[in-house]
Amino acid sequence: MPARQYAPGSADPSGPAGRSVPAAVAGLPAAQPAALPERGRIKARGVIDRITIAPVTASPSFTVVARIDWNGAKENVRIIWMGQRRVPGVEAGVSLRFEGMLSRVDGMPTVYNPRYEIIGRPEEH
Repeated sequence: MPARQYAPGSADPSGPAGRSVPAAVAGLPAAQPAALPERGRIKARGVIDRITIAPVTASPSFTVVARIDWNGAKENVRIIWMGQRRVPGVEAGVSLRFEGMLSRVDGMPTVYNPRYEIIGRPEEH
């Protein structure tokens, strides 16, 4: 294997003698976790953080905010079930897996009427 030459301070990601060097050490920006897409199908798993129930005077909808781990980054996703005032089993602290079409509504990632599966419930004391 031929010897590699590099100038100290240059952005050679392979480092001296061809050994791999972390990007931050080599002077390159570290890889950032991929953010949620602007729109498209999403499959995720998260914990319900907040619940919002629509007032009686408004059209029925049940809204929750789930905290998900998306490629190493924590993200909040709003989930809305249209036409329902409650969704049985969905409450704060519940872990669930969901799948649906993601879009941005008022800058927040939102999924309407997802398929979902309750994974775990909070411990009752």
